[in-house]
Amino acid sequence: MCGASENSMSVDIVVPNKTRYLSLIGNIAEQIARHLDTSAKDPDTLAYHLDLALTEAMANAIQYGCPTDAKQSVRVCLSINDKILCIRVYDHGLGFDLNSVPTPDFADLDERGRGIFLIRSLMDSVEYRKTEDGNVLEMRKKFA
Repeated sequence: MCGASENSMSVDIVVPNKTRYLSLIGNIAEQIARHLDTSAKDPDTLAYHLDLALTEAMANAIQYGCPTDAKQSVRVCLSINDKILCIRVYDHGLGFDLNSVPTPDFADLDERGRGIFLIRSLMDSVEYRKTEDGNVLEMRKKFA
């Protein structure tokens, strides 16, 4: 669960397991980022980075979580606490070992296989773990 205190915010979204919702979820992350009380010199860049990281995480959850079951859903939880934005993406797939994902070969023109690399590059911390209800990819970004 996403936690919330008196000086925090939490948004919990559940969408069908379909890629057509990627831009909607990315836009929500961008709008939240634009309204953060941040010392970032360029809030537009922060918003773009959060949109990109969340869109990549959602795409992976849809593609690998339950790609053949459009009746499944993907849950996204965004929370802000103590100047840290936490994004959790939940799926119902088999899961994977985050540490075994290799750095992509950038000489290869294939656009696939770069999502985890991008997420790790844009966020301050990234963890993936199994839960009682499936899996969760947790990404954190400090904004103070």
